[in-house]
Amino acid sequence: MKKYRKILLLIATIFTLGAMSKVAYANEFNFSVNPVLPENQIGQSGYFNLEMNPGQSQTLTVTLKNSTEKTVIVEEAIASATTNINGVIEYSPNKIKPDRTLKYNLADYATMPKEITLTPKSSQQVKINVKMPDETFKGVIAGGITFKEKDSGTTASKSKGLSIQNKYAYVVALLMQQDKTVVAPDLKMNAVAPGQVNYRNVINANLQNPNAGYLNQMYAQATIKGLSNTSLSYTANKEMMQMAPNTNFDYPIAIGEGKRLEAGKYRLTMTVYGQKDANGKYSSKDAAGKAQKFDYRWQFTRDFTISGETARKLNAKDVTVKPEAWYKNWLIWMGIILILLALLFLFFLLWKRRKDEEDEEEQPSEKEALQAQLEAIKAQLNEESKEVSEKDE
Repeated sequence: MKKYRKILLLIATIFTLGAMSKVAYANEFNFSVNPVLPENQIGQSGYFNLEMNPGQSQTLTVTLKNSTEKTVIVEEAIASATTNINGVIEYSPNKIKPDRTLKYNLADYATMPKEITLTPKSSQQVKINVKMPDETFKGVIAGGITFKEKDSGTTASKSKGLSIQNKYAYVVALLMQQDKTVVAPDLKMNAVAPGQVNYRNVINANLQNPNAGYLNQMYAQATIKGLSNTSLSYTANKEMMQMAPNTNFDYPIAIGEGKRLEAGKYRLTMTVYGQKDANGKYSSKDAAGKAQKFDYRWQFTRDFTISGETARKLNAKDVTVKPEAWYKNWLIWMGIILILLALLFLFFLLWKRRKDEEDEEEQPSEKEALQAQLEAIKAQLNEESKEVSEKDE
């Protein structure tokens, strides 16, 4: 059995629109990364935030430095920004599908070498070629550049078949826009459906930001009430989330460990705030009861249904849910009842058939009955004939 420790992304420059960290160096790395900011950089930050004209091409530079005594091979990749299930923006390659509203994927407008070799105690400049789309548009094309050491930090233990692998990467955000106009975010709710997170039952509300602007400092308040079973109620409130432009993610509402997902009808009500602002028009209270204001607010209500088959499959996979006792399973009880009814019906048919056969044996046949009647009539006629003869004599 092999177990892999979750990939740890040490982000060299973490983007939060207004709060950027400087380049970070970690002991786990055998190389360092330093972006060389160009003249068309918007603001002084440790990531690329470029203002470019439609159709403009440009070459960016990132300096990689190897301060060790060994050769280091660095793998490089470019990806469009996505939003993960925790409401955190990812700038590195992942398995999250691009949102259908994403018109300009950064991976289609930026190129760079797939890997580079750093000799001991050396540095090299990596060139990234970027191109702004020919069309005029408002908003941001967002993504990131990932630098990862090839086959780095691997420790393996053959005992008991255990293998642990650590992977570290630098990620530098790369933003491109045609002007400094801030595009307001938007928020839509797509499907609401049951699912699982870490083999635990949840109900996912898919949230979508269809605009080319960041949605920052999100505060979501969600409640699910059972309509078929009014005793069911689930809540999930979470603060300080963020969504990248033109992305979506599943916001999970946990039903509680050990609790079975029930089939039936439900109603989700959800309020999402965005962008904290002391002068914001929308007010709310955080988890500690402190008042806060936001520039944006969205409210959603959605009815949905969970089928019995879906609930059964998810409950079977939930590692915290105990298998249901056989005598509590209504399907088993229905089966037992149907079998008993079938046996009773069969018994009734056999009993009726046997009774009919006995009745037929006890009663004379129709022919015999008629013959007996004829014999009786004949005997009576003979008797009457004798009486008439005796009177005549």
